[in-house]
Amino acid sequence: MSTVQISAADVNKLRQQTGAGMMDCKKALTETNGDFEAAIDFLRKKGAKVAASRQDRESNEGVVIARTSADGKRGVIIELNCETDFVAKNAEFIAFANAIANEAVEQNPATLEELNNLSIDVDTARITIGEATTEKTGKIGEKIGVSKFEKVEGERVIAYIHGNFRLGVLVALSANAEGADEAGKDVSMQIAAMNPVAIDKDGVDATTIERELAIAKDQIRAEGKPEEMVEKIAAGKLNKFYKDSTLLNQEFVKDPSKTISQFLNTVEKGLTVTAFKRVALGA
Repeated sequence: MSTVQISAADVNKLRQQTGAGMMDCKKALTETNGDFEAAIDFLRKKGAKVAASRQDRESNEGVVIARTSADGKRGVIIELNCETDFVAKNAEFIAFANAIANEAVEQNPATLEELNNLSIDVDTARITIGEATTEKTGKIGEKIGVSKFEKVEGERVIAYIHGNFRLGVLVALSANAEGADEAGKDVSMQIAAMNPVAIDKDGVDATTIERELAIAKDQIRAEGKPEEMVEKIAAGKLNKFYKDSTLLNQEFVKDPSKTISQFLNTVEKGLTVTAFKRVALGA
């Protein structure tokens, strides 16, 4: 048992440094004889234990953050999850997600694993993002973690967040043209609403094409069409799929008289999309 007198001021100081609860701070200081550094380590260990005990919990709530670099040539999307909508709407939780996205933009990791190993400032310490999410789990009492990380590079990258941090989009344009940011936002909103599978038909993977053709053929045969017409009609249905499901061929939501390709061409001749990513919370 500690013989050091733990004052309310000491407890409050540790709370300010760590964000942990009053009783947790008091216990940490008591167990460590008032040693602040040891008390911080004590709280971290407690957080790790809480995190381990919640590994089987569902964490489908959270926020999606999209961010671009200062030069507009790189962008990232991260999804930070928690267990409840209440925590997801908490300003501190959203700020933590933004801090992770900022580090991702600055340090440019290649994978989610590399992202979790980046360093981030938390309270008075600089620790890894993985360690920081463990600490947040201990403090908040809910399973916290980054589940998705996407990145895009291009001549002009635009970030868009939709629906109160429920969905994020990155789109890369082929040139930093006049009006590129506004056009990029329009295209990002199109991606958010229409969820294209690829930029154009050349980007659709073979498995998807095979599946669409198989479904089309089954539908045609079910309608009683002659077998010699099946391939031709199926090809037509596949073209319709490309029109509806690939970004450049979709009708522009804000002006259905144009495709996205035609819309971008009005901004600058030859302007097109070179890459995009779309992350929806929990999807």
